[in-house]
Amino acid sequence: MAPAVALAVLVALVAPGLGAAPGCDHPAHRWCSSRDTAVACQVQSRCPSLPQPAAAPVELSLYYESLCPACREFLVLELFPTWLLLPEEMLSITLVPYGNAQERNVSGRLDFECQHGPEECLGNMMEACLMHEAKNFSTYFPVIFCLESGSSVTKNLEAVCPPPRPSLPLTGDVPVPLSVPCARQCLQIYAPELDSGRISACVQGDTGVALMHHNAQLTEALDPPHQYVPWITINGKHTDELQAQAEASLLGLVCHLYQGEKPEVCGGSKAPKIQPGCRR
Repeated sequence: MAPAVALAVLVALVAPGLGAAPGCDHPAHRWCSSRDTAVACQVQSRCPSLPQPAAAPVELSLYYESLCPACREFLVLELFPTWLLLPEEMLSITLVPYGNAQERNVSGRLDFECQHGPEECLGNMMEACLMHEAKNFSTYFPVIFCLESGSSVTKNLEAVCPPPRPSLPLTGDVPVPLSVPCARQCLQIYAPELDSGRISACVQGDTGVALMHHNAQLTEALDPPHQYVPWITINGKHTDELQAQAEASLLGLVCHLYQGEKPEVCGGSKAPKIQPGCRR
């Protein structure tokens, strides 16, 4: 640094009323040497050359149930493509498979009744166990996408996968293929390192029940209470406006809310119209 420039920096830093915080034991010429030093001396605003801290990701939580048509459409057509398009630091996703289920205590054991029947309860628990075993979001989310794109989320409990069927629309005019491989094949394709036996043991044992109880608690704690699924919270909040924006163009919403440097893909995208959710 040239002597004149260094002198100007020192003058700006130590001018009357602009000194460092009491207790700062760094010399004035080192105050801007690092962010930690600038914070300790409380002179961050006078250190323009310091790199800015990374922006916080947009946090999205999806409360859903495995066989709800509207949930499947949002996850397959909006959430998964948006996650693929955006860098990891922009979007943090939490999946809570439970939805409009009801938790009951039957003879001292928890039991669950789901809106779309026992198969949906099984699907919810399978996806919860998959997340529990995989840990890493980038490992289990493609598997869940594969399951929700197909005819069923429960086939990996069978010894043999059923033969593929012709593609049919899931609902309305939004085509969702029913010939996607069954769940065991989804694991083999997207997460071959995962042990399907451990997932099955989780589903059939106490761990799966505990995971569903946890998801029930998370869902029941929503404020405001959920009225339908998919129920979407953005940065911990749910409003009708945020829900509508997420369903219309999740990519555009995340790009709008993110405070950091945005990738070229940000510019919004229009999604197919999403059908009404599964009301309670």
